Amino acid sequence: MTAAPSGKADLKHNRALRTVTIISTFGGLLFGYDTGVINGALPYMQEDLGLTPLAEGMVTSSLLFGAAFGALFGGRLADRNGRRKMIMVLAVIFLVGTLSCTLAPSTEFMVAARFILGLAVGGASVTVPVYLAEVSPSARRGRIVTQNELMIVTGQLLAFIFNAYLGNTFGEAGGIWRWMLVIATLPAVALWIGMAFMPESPRWLASMGSFGEALGVLQRIRSKAEATAEFEEVKAMAVEDYKSKMGSWKDLQVPWLRRIFFVGVGLAVIQQITGVNSIMYYGTQILADAGFGREAALSANIANGVISVLATFAGIWLLGKVGRRRMLITGQIGTTSALLLIGLFSLVLPEGTGRGYVILALTVTFLAFQQGAISPVTWLMLSEIFPLKLRGLGMGASAFVLWIVNFLIGFGFPQLLAAIGISNTFFVFAVLGVGAILFAAKYVPETKDKSLEDVEHYFKHQAGVVTEAKAPAEAGSPVR
Repeated sequence: MTAAPSGKADLKHNRALRTVTIISTFGGLLFGYDTGVINGALPYMQEDLGLTPLAEGMVTSSLLFGAAFGALFGGRLADRNGRRKMIMVLAVIFLVGTLSCTLAPSTEFMVAARFILGLAVGGASVTVPVYLAEVSPSARRGRIVTQNELMIVTGQLLAFIFNAYLGNTFGEAGGIWRWMLVIATLPAVALWIGMAFMPESPRWLASMGSFGEALGVLQRIRSKAEATAEFEEVKAMAVEDYKSKMGSWKDLQVPWLRRIFFVGVGLAVIQQITGVNSIMYYGTQILADAGFGREAALSANIANGVISVLATFAGIWLLGKVGRRRMLITGQIGTTSALLLIGLFSLVLPEGTGRGYVILALTVTFLAFQQGAISPVTWLMLSEIFPLKLRGLGMGASAFVLWIVNFLIGFGFPQLLAAIGISNTFFVFAVLGVGAILFAAKYVPETKDKSLEDVEHYFKHQAGVVTEAKAPAEAGSPVR
């Protein structure tokens, strides 16, 4: 007999799934903290390490360059060795990378240490969402996977808060940036310990032929009836893909797989060309240049972190109400409009605190659309659209492109700002935003309320491939 929804058994399974979600998303917390902490630490590094503008760009972007390779190889390693084991390895790299950055004696050492830390950030960016997607029931997958995005922006907010506190309280002390960085060792240790007690992804286990273990994991985080029904679906798809076990680049010769890959890479690009990370990495400097002092800018920048968290909460709620595609397009329209206004007001308003508050209001508006719609939808859809045999490769390659674009923006933003000014820089991002809107409208499909297997059958149907699974009409709305 199946337990009632309010029964003890159902509560037990929900609690187990909630625990898995919380522990694994410490990877997202580290992702957010390590990318956000540079925002406030960089001005103090400039003094202690004697950073030139070029060195400043290298220190900021070396993590992003490392993240590109961490994402590319992290997905493949997670396919080969398992999602859980990969996350535990990433926790160790987070710890080693953080300690290396904290103790860095020179600019060259810092760049190398940030690259190592980036390997962990990139690996977490692909492995954690895939792990969450594969342990989640289809009806709740959107909200569960986007918990990772919530933890990312929470990590960034914590970085901004600690930066502001340490900078305003101990800013005159030498090496205060080292204390800003070392805080990240705590969640790294918590992630490693926690994942030691978490289950492996049932879909990965099934793909390796470990059907008994896969069923056992599902029974741990689902009711008995739900576990049995989902296991049959997972087993059928795993058997279908077992002949290839792990996808390769040759699979992209298949039209429907190539289309998925194109959509995945496109999602990665349009998430970054909004210029969001110019604000997340250089927000303190943007606000200081707009009219705030250094310490005041550190405090004002907390508003960017707060709105990111609140917007992500709103985004998680909306994912249960609104389609992914509609949210993505709405978010792109909102960010593009905000970028255009930042450019205009930076051009027409005189320097001073007044202009600073206007720019702050617009960056907050920009982040509301970015973190409330674009970012959660991007990472969620990247974890959804790739078939099992290509999930690690496709997610890894898409995230590689995402991080490379991120790297180019992080490295080039200071130079672009110096060359053409803040107004023209944001006008460039606005033009790119128009291209992003057009791409999303034309190529991105709807995946809401579809199982991962439904999404795969949908893309096959678009390419005219006949399967024995559910009718294609159930797999989603047509790609426009």
